[in-house]
Parts: sequence; structure tokens; C-alpha cells
Amino acid sequence: MTPPSATLAGLLERFFTQRLLQQRQASPHTISSYRDTFRLLLRFVQQQLHTPPARLAFAELDAPRIAAFLDDLEVRRGITARTRNLRLTAIRSFFHYAAYEEPCHAAQIQRVLAIPGKRHTRALVSFLTRPEIDALLAAPDQRSWFGRRDHALLLVAVQTGLRVSELTGLQRGDVVVSAGAHVRCLGKGRKERCTPLTKTTVTMLTAWLREPARRQTAMLFPNAQGGRLSADSVADLLAKHVAHAAHMCPSLGRKKVTPHVLRHTTAMELLQAGVDRAVIALWLGHESVETTQIYLEADLAMKEAALAKTTPLDARPGRFRADDALLAFLNQL
Repeated sequence: MTPPSATLAGLLERFFTQRLLQQRQASPHTISSYRDTFRLLLRFVQQQLHTPPARLAFAELDAPRIAAFLDDLEVRRGITARTRNLRLTAIRSFFHYAAYEEPCHAAQIQRVLAIPGKRHTRALVSFLTRPEIDALLAAPDQRSWFGRRDHALLLVAVQTGLRVSELTGLQRGDVVVSAGAHVRCLGKGRKERCTPLTKTTVTMLTAWLREPARRQTAMLFPNAQGGRLSADSVADLLAKHVAHAAHMCPSLGRKKVTPHVLRHTTAMELLQAGVDRAVIALWLGHESVETTQIYLEADLAMKEAALAKTTPLDARPGRFRADDALLAFLNQL
């Protein structure tokens, strides 16, 4: 018996409104990422079938078509394997939802869920050394309001390791500069956490909080209009100050410094200070302690210290000599 044709439009709308927004209370970042994935997918299917997305049947999103869509993203748009896997994650989430809503399409759903992710090379995390941190923090011109804001933002970013969304979402009331100084944020997965502040950061934030708020905004680091800074704005101001700091510290010019690199820098500072991995995971708001493993892999100094504790192997250099004239001739070809 042929299963009834399910309406893709209604199912996809319920996935976003009921599953993601109401039930899971997904973050705006997750919503926008999933939205972009299905925009690209629906346009791809429309080009293939010449059918408007609103009239597509659920059965038309089968495994071969989705696999072709992912391949097209890699070939035509030049996305990385990591981005391909993120798109696949969004599609899988939708099909997990569809498995409950449309059980008559179980075979189609299982074939889509069986599409494997692509393996990719995982590079070592990039981070800043202490001279590079000092040069970056000295780059903003603190004679202007923008310079003081950027200096405060960069110092808080490096000391706390907050994500960009957490950093730009901070409000003046989220900062405590009295006893037990800390900053409070709502992190990934809607988990609230508090991060302690050093004396240097407290002194700087105390001076920053004394400045009149732009247009009476509650944002800790507002834009010129008093609103929330965007992620692109943070990336732009960081790139500007990195370029300036590279004149004092040339090694910065050889690194790609993004806002997330500042988060990695915090983790490496804590790790090199001997802080336990479990504490670093709590500090950064990681779901699992295993996530901090990437910082152990990137810390060459710790590996060199471990190497220094080992006993050197007794090995002597030798010179190669071919054991046969004919083999020596062949080796030279």
C-alpha cells in the first residue's frame, strides 16, 4: 500500500514552531543555522523538480536527493566537510521529528538518517601567547570612547573566555565588581554561569561602568547607537586592533585571530597555569570535560616538559651502505 503524500510545508513549519521554538527552546543561533540549511535545500530541490517549495511532498526529500544536495554544496559553493556536517545535522534533526509525525514514511526516513557525516582533518587550536595578548590589549586608543570600549571588551574576552554571543549579550547589571567580583552570562544551551574576574579586569570595568551609558542603554559593550554589537562588528574591531598590534608584535601578523581564538587563549592560559581540565570545562561552559582535550593536544610546552622527564634512547647515527652493487645501482635510478 502506498503511503499518503505528506505535505512538506506543514511538517517543516511545525518542526520550527513546535519542536525547535516551543519544545526545545532552541537558541536564535540554532534557528538561523537550521533556517539557512532548509533555504538552500528547498532551492536545490526546486531547481531539480521545477516545483515551488510550498507544493513539495515530503516523499520528494529522499536520501539520494539529500546526498546530491550535500555534494552540490561542496562542489558549487566550496564548503568544508565541517560545514557539510553541520547542514546534515539540521536535516537529521528534522527527519528525527518526521519519524514521529509521519511513521508511514519510516523507510525513507531511516535511509536519510543513515547518510554518514564526512571525516575531516582537525587542526590544532590557535591561541595567543602572553606577548601577543599584551600587544593586542595595548592597541586600542583609550583617549576615545570607542577605544575604551574595545579595550574593555578585549580584556573581558581574554580573561573570561566568553563566546561572542555571550560577550555581546552582557548587560551592565551582569557585572559585579564588589567582593566576589564576577560576570554572569546565559550561555550555550540556555545554561547560566558565573565567571570570576581578576583585579585588573575589575579595575578596568569599574572605570568603564562609571562612564555614562550611550543613549541610556543597558548593554555593557554597546554599539554607537546604544544597541547590541553584532558578531561581525566584534570580528571587525578585533581585526583592526590585531593589524595595529602586529606592528609591535610581528607574530600576530602571521596568525588568523578571530573572536574564538581569544576563547582558546583563555583556555590555554588556564591549562598552562596548572588548572584542572574539569575546572576549565566549567569555566568555558563546555558540556563535557573531553572537549578540553583539544587544548592538551595544542600545548607544545606541556609535551616538551613531559619529554624532558623521559630517559633518552641510546641511539647512534649510522651511514647507509648498500649491501649489493646491483641494489646500489637500482637505488640511484
